[in-house]
Amino acid sequence: MEGYFNNKKVLIIGGTGTIGVSLLKTILKDKPAVVRILSRDEYKQFELQQLFSEYKNIRYFIGDVRDLARVERAMQDIDYVFHVAAMKHVPSCEYNPFEAVQTNIIGTQNVIQSSLNTGVKKTIFTSTDKAIAPINTYGASKLMAERLIAAAQNQTGSKETTFAAVRFGNVMGSRGSVIPLFKWQIENKREITVTNLSMSRFMMSLQQATDLTIEAMKRSQGGEIFVLKMPVVLLKDLVDVLVPKVSLKLGISQNEISIKEIGLRPGEKMFEELMTEEESQHAYEFNDMFMIRNMFIKDFKEYEGATLAQQKSYSSEIQKPMTKSELHTLLDCQNLI
Repeated sequence: MEGYFNNKKVLIIGGTGTIGVSLLKTILKDKPAVVRILSRDEYKQFELQQLFSEYKNIRYFIGDVRDLARVERAMQDIDYVFHVAAMKHVPSCEYNPFEAVQTNIIGTQNVIQSSLNTGVKKTIFTSTDKAIAPINTYGASKLMAERLIAAAQNQTGSKETTFAAVRFGNVMGSRGSVIPLFKWQIENKREITVTNLSMSRFMMSLQQATDLTIEAMKRSQGGEIFVLKMPVVLLKDLVDVLVPKVSLKLGISQNEISIKEIGLRPGEKMFEELMTEEESQHAYEFNDMFMIRNMFIKDFKEYEGATLAQQKSYSSEIQKPMTKSELHTLLDCQNLI
């Protein structure tokens, strides 16, 4: 599949975010005809232009995924679309629920409609493990967006656009994620605030998230959800590993660092789930990921290298967590300290 994007036209919606920039870096290696970046963040686009100034095949579009006409104009003559724009901060979505609806649900429908109207070949949507049995606005809005993507594949009519989704866990080091927050707190406040030390999360590296998204683009036949097999990290272990490593790097005594539990924020869970037992009944398994097939589509080719997944729930509560030693190695390999 090398050269998949060679001489192709690609649109990244939300392209100035952490995932969007990583996708851009990877796609550029294939020498695409053009990569368009659509986002509403003017300053982030300016920064991106400076970073990628040597590339003449990147176009920068100011616009919002909520604006159907703007999305459709940005999608003209495009082959492949990555939809990574979202409101994703749980408390922000809780306090501003309709804003999350407009971006995560209506915005996704705008992407779907524009993809069909312009004849895009494939559109990939990025979702989250918080869409499983959601208790917060963010997860519920992403679940609805997943359903829109699945339904879109059943309603393409004469159009040949393929839709699929990827489901992320926590992307380590991404903007707004816990590791950069803890590092900042250690350096500036000498205190880490944690919701609950018994909490566990599925973690993935930025490169894993990028590779999963591109792999979904390459493998999708229509309406699937691709889920990376991710390690589970206990919040207490993450704190125990981060404090000495960050303190040493900053030249701070780790005895100066206090840890304060503040309790769950509105909409937060103790544990997350990658795939429900019900979903696993029509899921396939690859070496590095699961693929949940769209049950409304009966005619599909066999997926090379896939076997039927075990019928069980994949929850961070029951999966074996990483050891502290493994977590040390992972943080070092990803240069996250």
